[in-house]
Amino acid sequence: MTDAPESTTGRRSLTLKRRFLWKLRQKWKLLGLFEINGEHEFYDLTCMLKVGLRAAIQEAIDNPPVDALSDADCKVVLKQAHEGFEMRTYGGPAFAHFRHSLGISEKEYQLSLSSQSFYLQFISNSKSKADFFLTNNKCFFLKTQSKREIRFLLSNLPKYIQHLERYPHSLLVKFLGVHSIIVAQEKKKYFIIMQSVFYPDERILERYDIKGCQVNRWTEPAPEGSQVIVVLKDLNFEGNSIQLASLLSPAGQQRSWLLRQVQLDTQFLKELNVLDYSLLVAFQPLHADEKGQNLSFADIIFRTTMSLSNPESSLLPSVSGIAEEESDILVSEMVAGVDLYRLRELNSGVEDVSLPSSARSDRDLARILAQNRRLLPRCKSPLHLLDGPEFRYFMGIIDLFTVYSFRKRLEHLWKCIRYRGQTFSTVSPSDYARRLCQWVESHTV
Repeated sequence: MTDAPESTTGRRSLTLKRRFLWKLRQKWKLLGLFEINGEHEFYDLTCMLKVGLRAAIQEAIDNPPVDALSDADCKVVLKQAHEGFEMRTYGGPAFAHFRHSLGISEKEYQLSLSSQSFYLQFISNSKSKADFFLTNNKCFFLKTQSKREIRFLLSNLPKYIQHLERYPHSLLVKFLGVHSIIVAQEKKKYFIIMQSVFYPDERILERYDIKGCQVNRWTEPAPEGSQVIVVLKDLNFEGNSIQLASLLSPAGQQRSWLLRQVQLDTQFLKELNVLDYSLLVAFQPLHADEKGQNLSFADIIFRTTMSLSNPESSLLPSVSGIAEEESDILVSEMVAGVDLYRLRELNSGVEDVSLPSSARSDRDLARILAQNRRLLPRCKSPLHLLDGPEFRYFMGIIDLFTVYSFRKRLEHLWKCIRYRGQTFSTVSPSDYARRLCQWVESHTV
């Protein structure tokens, strides 16, 4: 009998908690992104994450990565005990090496992840049961993952880093760290840290998650004027296109680069036996002054190269997000049929651009550089941005952990019967890669 009041109190507390969470979820629907403050159910978790990540990244600061990456660097597990929890960092030296190759400052990375400002939670319309957190500056995503997914990433980490270093302008999402947090009497949580594809997100009008198929690929758009962040899908995209060509750049160099890079990235994922990944695409309207300076990439590279040989000449004015101090040009050259990727720091003091002597003429220089290259501004978080005549496009390939297992093969057979004549996501990695490449080709002009 003495347990009855305690039982009643417990039920009342649970009811109040559920009511609070319901109200909070209603608020989520209105805001899309919101701060994980002291009243939020994940507040304690995010506070522990900040403390643990600060210490983990400090380890990388105190022990800078060496130039040569070894397989052992990908297998290191750092265990750090804190008050009330333990943080584990997987492959720390390898990820530190990778962040360094991206030009990410460890101090600023640490500050973003351990800032006193609240983390943000992003409520996705994805079927995934994962939790998504954003740093307050929206640069980095933290996403919970299953143990199987973490094992898959770590087992392929050397290949992943090798691909990204060979093709630094790859569209694959940039994974920056893998961690787990252990709290007494709670299930161990694994999570990854990655760059946000949609950064900076100001003025983005529409976001799409593209898989190149039809089944379950429609999402009800948000009401006009709503602040809800809805990620639309393939069928929502019909009637739209990624418009890269303009009167100033009719040759389609950006389109040829994009098609080639998607082909390279999907070929890599096919070799990993992966499917069901998504191409994220977002539209952001260009400012009026940006529209007027939409020069071809060959012209930009050529004019900037000429400025190097003539110190008195000025570099280009700001074009499509490229300021004078943002002069990193990432060039993929097609020389004798071999891809050679180089990152050039086009600043004072850099002597030459390492082109073959046969390509030194103006015509040859423009022709070679126009083959397959990417222009990126120097920034702490390299972005995949393509400018068309009216819009800037954010692009990135995410969700790289679904392996074509025996279970997926059975699912494919079932869907062939269930969705006869329709396209769906569960197909072989080779078919999935080919289909996504075809989607990009048919929806890009």
